[in-house]
Amino acid sequence: MTLLLTRSQITGLLDPDAVMAGLRSGFLAPGADGVRALRVRTDLPGPGTATALLPGAIDGVPAYTVKVNAKFPGAAPALRGLVCLHGLADGELLAVLDSATVTAWRTGLAAAVATHELAADRAGSVSVVGAGAQARMVLRGLARLRELTALTVCDTDPERAAAFAAEHARLLGVPVGTDADPRDAAARGDIVVLATWARNPLLDASDLRPGMHITTLGADEPGKAELTADALRSALTVVDDVELAVAMGALGNTGLGADAAHGTLGQVLRGERAGRGSSDQVTVYAPVGLPWQDLALAWPVYRAAAGTDTCPRIDFLA
Repeated sequence: MTLLLTRSQITGLLDPDAVMAGLRSGFLAPGADGVRALRVRTDLPGPGTATALLPGAIDGVPAYTVKVNAKFPGAAPALRGLVCLHGLADGELLAVLDSATVTAWRTGLAAAVATHELAADRAGSVSVVGAGAQARMVLRGLARLRELTALTVCDTDPERAAAFAAEHARLLGVPVGTDADPRDAAARGDIVVLATWARNPLLDASDLRPGMHITTLGADEPGKAELTADALRSALTVVDDVELAVAMGALGNTGLGADAAHGTLGQVLRGERAGRGSSDQVTVYAPVGLPWQDLALAWPVYRAAAGTDTCPRIDFLA
């Protein structure tokens, strides 16, 4: 029988601290940067795109994932799809999960791990540009990893920015403001989180200040860019996968090659590449997203759900 796991069921079964520990362990795994996997993206006949990530595999986990997403920037939600969890021994379909929830959690919390690792020790003021699900999860994770002192919210929709600000003033208990201009918002944060659909860069090298850290999450497919090439060049830029970052991420989308990457997050966490060298250094984390991260969420959710009788099950072979 296959478990059917909706957004509310997934969020009810996940613990952010456990998820971040699992993601960190995944990045630390010696083979994490070299796992053979595919990220296939194509334009659709309408306004959207389709992306498939397969297989999501982690050493020691007897399962793998295949994720299919449809992205429609003008829709709400903008991302829809499924994550299929299969048994590694025989391909049994163990569970089907809402991909929007899995993607937001694994992307946001992996970014929180990376941001905490690369940001200056005393960096506490955060600016988010793009008040959506991924920025929400980055803040949720980051607040568990370090003390946050202030938040600035920027979004193309002023009402959404105001609602996000009010929500996080309650959740974080710190001063929260809004700013309509991405550059002005970035100027107010030690840590800047960019999570937008931008196709024209929002910040350039002149917007970088000594000691700043920027996490750019929007450049995850061809044509999208949140930072200019000179900004990426002038910072210590860390990616999740160098080849992907050049093929469809922050590097290649601004005309840069592999030499613009200092290394991968896995290499930094394992001590194979140095992280931040000083409190004045500017750092950037620019991920695209890796298939194994989906498994890092789907497997513990499945294990937790399989022990209950609250989740619906279906026999696709009936």
